[in-house]
Amino acid sequence: MADAVAGTGRSAEDIRRRLYREASELPETPGVYIMYDASDRVVYVGKSKKLRNRVSQYFGNSEKTRKTERMVASVRRFECVFCDTEIEALALENVLIKRHSPRFNVKLKDAKSYPYIKLTAGDWPVLRMSRQRRDDGARYFGPYSGSAAVFSVIGQVERVFGLPSCRRRFPEDIGRGRPCVYYQMGRCVGVCTGKVSPEEYAETVAQAVELLRGRTAPLRRALTERMEALSERCEFEAAARCRDAVRALDGLSEKQKAVASPDTYRDAAGIYADGSGAAMSLLCVRGGLLVSKFDFVVPTDVPDHVQACVSLLSEYYRGCGEIPDRLMLGPGFSDDDAELLGQLLVSLSGGAGNRRAASGGADSAARSAKPEASVPRRGENLKLCEMAAENARQALEKEKRDTGKNEETLASLAALLGLEALPGRIEAYDISNIGDEHITAGMIVIRDGRFSPKEYRTFNVRTTAGADDYGALAEVLGRRLSRLTEAGGDAEAASGFGERPDLILLDGGRQHLAVALEAMERAGVSIPAAGMVKDGSHRTRSLVVPEGEVDIASRRELFVFIYRIQEEVHRFSVSKMSAAKRRTVRHSSLEKIPGIGPTKAAALIDAFGSLAAVHSASVEALAGVKGIGERDAEAVNAYFRSKEVGSQ
Repeated sequence: MADAVAGTGRSAEDIRRRLYREASELPETPGVYIMYDASDRVVYVGKSKKLRNRVSQYFGNSEKTRKTERMVASVRRFECVFCDTEIEALALENVLIKRHSPRFNVKLKDAKSYPYIKLTAGDWPVLRMSRQRRDDGARYFGPYSGSAAVFSVIGQVERVFGLPSCRRRFPEDIGRGRPCVYYQMGRCVGVCTGKVSPEEYAETVAQAVELLRGRTAPLRRALTERMEALSERCEFEAAARCRDAVRALDGLSEKQKAVASPDTYRDAAGIYADGSGAAMSLLCVRGGLLVSKFDFVVPTDVPDHVQACVSLLSEYYRGCGEIPDRLMLGPGFSDDDAELLGQLLVSLSGGAGNRRAASGGADSAARSAKPEASVPRRGENLKLCEMAAENARQALEKEKRDTGKNEETLASLAALLGLEALPGRIEAYDISNIGDEHITAGMIVIRDGRFSPKEYRTFNVRTTAGADDYGALAEVLGRRLSRLTEAGGDAEAASGFGERPDLILLDGGRQHLAVALEAMERAGVSIPAAGMVKDGSHRTRSLVVPEGEVDIASRRELFVFIYRIQEEVHRFSVSKMSAAKRRTVRHSSLEKIPGIGPTKAAALIDAFGSLAAVHSASVEALAGVKGIGERDAEAVNAYFRSKEVGSQ
């Protein structure tokens, strides 16, 4: 590991010359470089095929962009980690960016934020949405751009093939209870009736998998052939199901844009950049149809937007469930970028032909080559990359419009409250409870005018007895503000939960504001604060500050902004309080069973996920939970069986 440590009392030019000298002594080997500022915080992480050439470029006298100059001016020392190959460096770069979240790097949206379609494991799998890919035997498809897209696709697949959309557990619930209305409407095959064999269901699921992979053309051929064969055997009911599936497939294909030949399984990445920023769009083509699109906006202070996009693609494919046959990179990317990303795709696919196993047939055989990446210069592939670049341009324009609107709204709020600067970080609080129990406070964060869910926090009120909103708020703010004083001058701590908010908003009126101001005085801090007041119909009315109420009804954009904050913090706090209540109800129900106390009740809920699942579990499954003996399992099973008998 190479290390260049900044001296003290030197001019910026002295520091740059020293860093250039240190960089010139690096070897020409692949590796990762880590830049540190005067506070010894990581401000940038990059990778290079030849470290000496890359790092020395930053500190040389060559002309640089304004963004690069800004980053270089903040650097006081750097470290390098040497790697055997550039692909190792790419992997390490991703790890370090996630660990340090450097100011001048662009980070892919949290993996949790990109939803997947999950096909559960077992003989009777069903489709579910999942925020995480786990090694649990299930199959995952995606990621998708949002949960709405996931639920839309799940609904379409369930309708095409009649897969169950209910929450019943199979095979435990087969033959138990009446079929639901979807079976009566012909929209579900009716696994719960016991009339569907495991083999028939497996065949239906295999067809659903083909559709999820975008293989509509071979799937349509197979369904048509099966329909004709069933008709010849006079199995008209089964043939009708195949006919309905073919019609549904045709309707689905009409909604998707055909951009290539039916055997095309490729991704195309396009970059657009101007003086105000850069963006990248990734178009995913499956079976010749454009099935999904992802937009990535690169922050304005990132020194090298192309390398940032290479890193984004690397992180995306590491978390992606499906590797394309080919990744096409538009103008702006280099052949070296294509070579590096091609190696990554090969390593992630595990070799030739095994990234989409189990489809069989000619389609699988024809597409058994290793994945590759390239920079097309002509033809349809270049046109697809240009389409991606145009999508990137539109994404950047939308980002600029949204940013402009947010800044105008924040400027209006700052002027109204007499703030010295735009409130970059706003925290909003709400207290929720059911009677005297489960008193919960929700804190949401609005960063640069946008909700930041990853920074939301929940506080379980510990010391306040009963339904005392003011006492609960005083406790919560006291705990929150103590984190600011604990952070003190520690820049690293201040970048996390210890970061100082520019404005605190409270779901309440004058008394809530008075409680907040008292909590700040006790903590020795001064932060602008306001209460969000509602009228008698529980609608947003105004803001209350120490000087009195401030009307916002005539300021349309600001009114909508405050209304959205008030609704979001209330939704968040109520959801967390309700979840706590449900956990208590589930636990208390189980604790009525002889031999089952709080610890065993929690173990059962954690193992099965819900009280209904515990109810449906067999004695053997119950006994398989850690801490649950055979006698306990029999007691739980007998308890729920007796309740069933009693309800009949």
